[in-house]
Amino acid sequence: MLRVATDIGGTFTDLVYVTPDGEVGTAKSHTTPGQFEKGVMDVIEASHVAPSEFVSFVHGTTIVINAITERKGAKVGLLTTEGFRDILEIGRGNRPDFFNLEYRKPVPFVPRYLRREVPERISYKGLESKPLDLSGLPAILDDFRADGVEAIAICFINSYANPAHEEAVLAKVKELWPQVSVVASYQITREWREYERTNTAVLSAYVQPIAHRYLDRLTGCLAEAGMSCTPYIMQSNCGVDTVKSAREIPITMIESGPASGVWGAAALARLIGEPNAIAIDIGGTTAKCGLITQGEVKLNTNYMVERTETSAGYPVTVPVVDLVEIGNGGGSIAWVDEFQRLHVGPQSAGAVPGPVSYGAGGTEATTTDANLALGRINPDYFCGGTLVADMAAVDRALDRLATTLSTGRQEAARGIIRIANNNMVNAIKLISVNRGHDPRDFTLIAFGGGGGMHACALAKELGIKKAVIPSLSGVFSAWGMLLSDLRRDYLQTQIVELAGPEGAAQINQAFTILEERAIQEFVAENIDRSRVHFLRYGRCRYQNQEHSVEIELPDGAITAGQIEAIRERFDADYEREYTYRLTAPAELVCYHLVAIAEVDKLKPEKRLTTGRQLAEAVKGQREVDYVEAGVHQATIYNGDLLEPGMGFVGPAIIEESGTTIVIPPGLPCHVDDYGNVHIQTAH
Repeated sequence: MLRVATDIGGTFTDLVYVTPDGEVGTAKSHTTPGQFEKGVMDVIEASHVAPSEFVSFVHGTTIVINAITERKGAKVGLLTTEGFRDILEIGRGNRPDFFNLEYRKPVPFVPRYLRREVPERISYKGLESKPLDLSGLPAILDDFRADGVEAIAICFINSYANPAHEEAVLAKVKELWPQVSVVASYQITREWREYERTNTAVLSAYVQPIAHRYLDRLTGCLAEAGMSCTPYIMQSNCGVDTVKSAREIPITMIESGPASGVWGAAALARLIGEPNAIAIDIGGTTAKCGLITQGEVKLNTNYMVERTETSAGYPVTVPVVDLVEIGNGGGSIAWVDEFQRLHVGPQSAGAVPGPVSYGAGGTEATTTDANLALGRINPDYFCGGTLVADMAAVDRALDRLATTLSTGRQEAARGIIRIANNNMVNAIKLISVNRGHDPRDFTLIAFGGGGGMHACALAKELGIKKAVIPSLSGVFSAWGMLLSDLRRDYLQTQIVELAGPEGAAQINQAFTILEERAIQEFVAENIDRSRVHFLRYGRCRYQNQEHSVEIELPDGAITAGQIEAIRERFDADYEREYTYRLTAPAELVCYHLVAIAEVDKLKPEKRLTTGRQLAEAVKGQREVDYVEAGVHQATIYNGDLLEPGMGFVGPAIIEESGTTIVIPPGLPCHVDDYGNVHIQTAH
């Protein structure tokens, strides 16, 4: 009986399975845009396992973020408080391109004619100041039907404080139009800030029909193939949830794949005794990095879709792993601008046609092609031996690029690698230096198909002392899913001063209400109360400030004596992020309760050794261009034959079916008890 996880990436769909005796198997197949469930069934077939053998199944998908960025979601109508029809248009003034006099705000996902007002008003204290008037709702819904609306979002101005009016409208819409997809903001979040909350509700409605259809098709295919266990869906908060819950609020899946990778890196960091780590996932399309402190992953609810140097993007206020994502991966295309400057990404060759080396019609040189040309990837063991690299096409693509740059083929390939590395270094700085952390205090955990190829260069540039390439690096995000528990986050905005017995009593009361709500939801889905435990966090700020920082709060009833310790923790965290602290009063402005129900998950086990000698893992030698370190004769190792305790010094290349690990000259590395490769990059 197998525990299985699948992860849909931009280029590949990955699978990891674990047998009852701890044996791990993996598989990869090409992602199938437009029919993602086909890619999942393809990778199951490629793994030679049967769905009837599954005792647990976890799935991560990019369908939500893809639907948003590709504008392939539903036509949405918005119901909002009278007088707030234009909240999506007004947005915020925090545009990144501040001095651009021709700046245009991002276009709302709901045009003005589909944004309708409902007479009602709840005060910020949660008290009704204007009764809800539903008399005009039937006519609004008739208009929506006539205009082809497929989904409805409901968001009232102060529903975070009291959702009664939203609940009533939600029930009435379902009564009058049972077929329409509908979501209310209170179902997603109870945080304040009306623009962010409205946009979140709209985006959730926008992806809801497509997510429903996809999840229904996927579960249908799996059931037809004989799977009888309950499937779980990976969420952006590093936990899994039921398909039922994911269907109701699909926006929580917006970064499910990256979340599982960072979560897996956190579990690995705790396992190997490196609790402070920077995780970087270098895939075919993007590179994503996240920060792990004391073995914990940081989440935030300030996630922005499509935020760039020239666009403010769209806010989504659901808990998402705190990460930075850039358009740099193995399939990132190299191009030259009008000033004869070389760039890499964010355009990608994707799964189709893929890099030039795939021989599937690609014509623009990519990072993968450059790695092949420099001997860093073995063209005779390309994609684990499943493809024959089209090196003639690679040479032609690099020659065209080199001609444009007035240089040679090798220098063009080196330039691609240098620029890709520089882009990723800048991304790591955004997640570390810009948050008040020194990268030199962290270990770099690099995974994804390209993680091992770039890890040492990134670590050396940032002064990081050690790079760790996990076992199963090429399918690490799927592996991380098998380590996740069922998790739901409950947030409630309610301001209380961090002072004295009164503050402690208010905090205790708020968390009690949230815990009761969580237990009711879990029990309603037949999840036993004994499996559930809680983590508590609080968003705190100095009085009258706009934004807050989140700190962990103690378990159990909080006493007046603990309030001072909570205040000190807030001061310390605030100072680390902003370099100063104030003597002003502090407030807790938002309660954040994490409810976790334990599921049967993977427990990593040490690998057995056979007594094999290191020499038996040597495949041969070849000339490798290490870019900064120059060209060297490198020893090539078969990664599948390396065992715990083995070690050597670069120049070396480790070839595995899912990835290649590049070890520059003079860097010592060893394999730990769990099969992870540790590379000493600095002293």
